[in-house]
Amino acid sequence: MPVPVPRQRAIPAVECGQAQAAFTPAGPSSEGTARTIKAPADSATHLTLLVIEDDPAGSLSVPEMLDAAGKPIRIRTARNLTEAERLLTDDVHCILLDLALPAPGRAAAETQDELATLKHVLRLAPRHAVLALTASGDAEGGAEAVRVGAQDYLFRDELDERLLSRAIRYAVERKRSDTAERRLTESRLRAQENARLERGLLPTPLLDGSPLRFAARYRPGRSRALLGGDFYDTVRTPDGTVHVMIGDVCGHGPDEAALGVELRIAWRALTLAGLCGDELLSTLQQVLEHERADDEIFATLCTVDIAPDGRRAGLCLAGHPSPLIARPGRPAQLLPYENSGPALGLLPGARWPRQQVELGGVWSLMLYTDGLIEGRIGEGRERLGQDGMVEMIRRQLAQGLTGEELLGAAVNEVRELNGGELTDDVAVLLLDRGR
Repeated sequence: MPVPVPRQRAIPAVECGQAQAAFTPAGPSSEGTARTIKAPADSATHLTLLVIEDDPAGSLSVPEMLDAAGKPIRIRTARNLTEAERLLTDDVHCILLDLALPAPGRAAAETQDELATLKHVLRLAPRHAVLALTASGDAEGGAEAVRVGAQDYLFRDELDERLLSRAIRYAVERKRSDTAERRLTESRLRAQENARLERGLLPTPLLDGSPLRFAARYRPGRSRALLGGDFYDTVRTPDGTVHVMIGDVCGHGPDEAALGVELRIAWRALTLAGLCGDELLSTLQQVLEHERADDEIFATLCTVDIAPDGRRAGLCLAGHPSPLIARPGRPAQLLPYENSGPALGLLPGARWPRQQVELGGVWSLMLYTDGLIEGRIGEGRERLGQDGMVEMIRRQLAQGLTGEELLGAAVNEVRELNGGELTDDVAVLLLDRGR
């Protein structure tokens, strides 16, 4: 067992300037004192220990210590929790707490919870490492203190220099590790909550009773996000008409993602209420103008309403790329886009003509955002473009790809051609009508 270190009292610490290089004896004081092993003025002190103890008998002694770098450890002493709170400044790294100290407002004999003082200190200093000081041989009490939140415990008669300095360094590093782990856990929980929220904001197609098959792929441009400024939806109204929409809010941040969700929900509500074509897009433009954070924000949009027999459709384009249609025995091609209107939010009082399109008996209709066509080809500045996308889809259809498999192959190939992740959001969906 280590030899007890003689009791030493120190003069109050001088926080600035030089001080003596060893403990200076001094009589007990009712005020908090700070025991300081001061280095020369050109040498910085790395660690500060706050000792909280009420020891009128003078049996407790704290030895002189050096940190891992050989720098002196500065020691402050508080006789009660009021003094401790005053001395608990940002430069304190560790607290040595005597568990025999009475709990706030009550004598030790009246305190039913033996760890009430420790719990109070933990609430007072949640960011600091805490060492619990217990009676000799009270390993059970020390272990309970660690369970409550202390980083370690020591026996009063074992406060030699090597043991205490090592315990302080260990407690400080363990506290840092615990804090980092807690922050990582909190970050993961927030990410999971955000993922659940964003996943819940993605649409669920309402196609009950329709023979059409639906598939979609969505890749946000924002890192570690599930939702971007692209949005889409599909619903079937009571008359049997299938309405499909895809859009793109300019920008890639969370505000744009939120605005895209608002526009999608507004589109679904207006569609189920019976609006279509120009009337629907005019109302959506009003929603955009009221909800956007900046007058420069706009959104492109493509809407298609497919007749109940599945052979005809109405097409409205608001500054958005035209859909691609693939039919048996004919090469895939883009639907007409000559009569398209401006993007939503650009021109007050704009109009969006509805074009009638003949689909045929068997077809696949692909709607997409510009993230699918604006990726680069190799290391140059050339982009895939609509013509390149059409050729890519024709080739993949010739390979027998359909539905989810076709969309997955298209998005993966665009990414490979770009030489890595795409910086823009990508949304692409497919409606198929079989025989």
